[in-house]
Amino acid sequence: MAKYLVIVESPAKVKTIKKFLGTNYEVLASNGHVRDMPKSQLGFDAANDYEPKYITIRGKGDILAKLRKEVKKAEKVYLATDPDREGEAISWHLYIALKLEDKKVYRITFNEITKNAVKESLKNPREIDLSLVNAQQARRMLDRMVGYRISPLLWAKIKRGLSAGRVQSVALRIICDREEEINAFIPEEYWTLEAALSIKGERKSLIAKYHGKSDKKAELSSKEEMDQLLKELEGARFQVTDIKKGERIKKVPLPFTTSTLQQEASKVLNFSTQKTMRLAQQLYEGVEIKGQGTVGIITYLRTDSTRVSDEAIASSKEYIIKQYGAEYAADVVIEKKKEQKIQDAHEAIRPTDINNIPANIKDSLSRDQFRLYQLIWKRFTASRMTPAKYATTSIKIDANNHRFTVSASKLSFDGYMSIYKEEEDEKTDSNTLVKEITKDTKLTLSSLDPKQHFTQPPAHYTEASLVRALEDLGIGRPSTYAPTITTILARRYVVKEDKNLYVSELGEVVNSMMMDAFPTIVDVNFTANLEALLDKVEAGTMNWKTVVSNFYPDLDEAVKKAEKELDEVEIADEVSEEVCEVCGKNMVIKYGPHGKFLACPGFPDCRNTKPYFEKIGVSCPKCGKDIVVRKTKKGRRYYGCEAIPECDFMVWQRPSKETCAQCGGLMLIKGNKLVCADEQCGFVKKIESEPERAIN
Repeated sequence: MAKYLVIVESPAKVKTIKKFLGTNYEVLASNGHVRDMPKSQLGFDAANDYEPKYITIRGKGDILAKLRKEVKKAEKVYLATDPDREGEAISWHLYIALKLEDKKVYRITFNEITKNAVKESLKNPREIDLSLVNAQQARRMLDRMVGYRISPLLWAKIKRGLSAGRVQSVALRIICDREEEINAFIPEEYWTLEAALSIKGERKSLIAKYHGKSDKKAELSSKEEMDQLLKELEGARFQVTDIKKGERIKKVPLPFTTSTLQQEASKVLNFSTQKTMRLAQQLYEGVEIKGQGTVGIITYLRTDSTRVSDEAIASSKEYIIKQYGAEYAADVVIEKKKEQKIQDAHEAIRPTDINNIPANIKDSLSRDQFRLYQLIWKRFTASRMTPAKYATTSIKIDANNHRFTVSASKLSFDGYMSIYKEEEDEKTDSNTLVKEITKDTKLTLSSLDPKQHFTQPPAHYTEASLVRALEDLGIGRPSTYAPTITTILARRYVVKEDKNLYVSELGEVVNSMMMDAFPTIVDVNFTANLEALLDKVEAGTMNWKTVVSNFYPDLDEAVKKAEKELDEVEIADEVSEEVCEVCGKNMVIKYGPHGKFLACPGFPDCRNTKPYFEKIGVSCPKCGKDIVVRKTKKGRRYYGCEAIPECDFMVWQRPSKETCAQCGGLMLIKGNKLVCADEQCGFVKKIESEPERAIN
């Protein structure tokens, strides 16, 4: 009979950990939290020193009963919940709910679910860290204060089903502020000039960019200025006046933190933050690998540290030397420096075993699991390699007292780029110096290419750039980014189109009300300061009740004032072009548990509803009706004719408004290319977007 009981959070970990520990250990899961403040009330007593009230979460009674039964049999109980504030709080709640005061109880944590890590944690048990618990209690209460006091106000003043949140409200404000910047932006004209210079014996022209007069850079802001410049360059002799050669070092990327993983997975794999975290959780908790059994293949996924264990450094160095050579293995890697506190108990996100090469375990993973694991594996391996080196050449060319410049670089040592390239690494220089150029090289002007441009407004936030903004501003923590974005999308404060996040009318109204009534709550600096106070609670240098008692009275006063002074705002339903076939009114777009649907505005007299399909502005090649976005029964998106089933047209890739230049048929968007839907035609075109200068 098992002598020792190990309690984890997730049932997915049970099988993995039990395999490591043998028959003396029973491993059971709590299925996350077992106690929380009651849903029907605020959950704490402001008059009694803000003492929280906890109850058993509905549905957890059977789990606790099973755990109590096993606790009675066990000589020792190990609480092995996740290695963060929330995990510490769950262990504390289990300690109280299971009445473990008279038992031998130990808290153990592991950054990765591998045999060595789990067994090592059993050798180094500790007590529950109450500072971590209190930091989590304070966060939970602050979030609850905002949610439970302000959300009912939004229901009363705007519409039912809305919510406010301490972090989500700030995230919404950040997006709204960017929208205002974009709307207020006034484009400014500017011009660029490129000179195509030919060299005797070379077929390819050298492209030089206009710099200014001598070393003084000039900005060309009008056609008149450009015309004057072109006039001054008429008949000019182009002469090389200076050549500098050098070397540029491309630093290795740091291993992933939660934030950078979410950003890169969004950019490279087009994953939402929620999807990235769900897949990472699966890779952390354990997957069945052929020949190894169930094993966790990445380290803990919620971290803001770039630290790597000595064991991982040693094994990665051995692997890199063996596979690439000693010149590719880094001796020292400089870690990221941050002003705000890093929860350095965790490592960076990395593979638990670098020898689990993605290609070797591909068959054991789903397609998306493999893609995310490969990204993590390559990033970590690259972080332990040497920098890439470029040989650079900088040339100055003068013509009639005007200066043009040429910059070229050639990869001289690929270093980490032999395994991992970021988006900017893929961009190559427009100039490749095909021969040695000296001051005596004769240049002949082939053409001058003046171009008009306009400055571009700041880009709309994407999930990736919003995560980066939240992290840079010190708002939230690794565990909060994904749920925050998921919430503002689910509440329809923000809509997502082609990766970009746009504020809806509802989002603007909610943000405006929050700004008017609760300016402190949506203040970026105030929210970041709260995070710093929670860090002090975790460090044991501040009492958690001091934080909540300083926060709540002001909030309570602001809510009472808003209840009296704020006017009700009516948000009208969006009217569609669809006409109700029952009563003839234009149907409106409503939102249900499964997304958008069309409903008759004549409710309750007319109860007609129908599915809502988003039109993409492209006609069906078979019948000429609109192509709409549809979903399969399993939720996979596809593009089909609105007349389905009468018309059977459907494709998995999004159709383009552009037609095929070769056959005139439908083109499909595949990554950065347009591909003809007719495979026999086979026409492919790269999607080109001219880079424009953005105003930050």
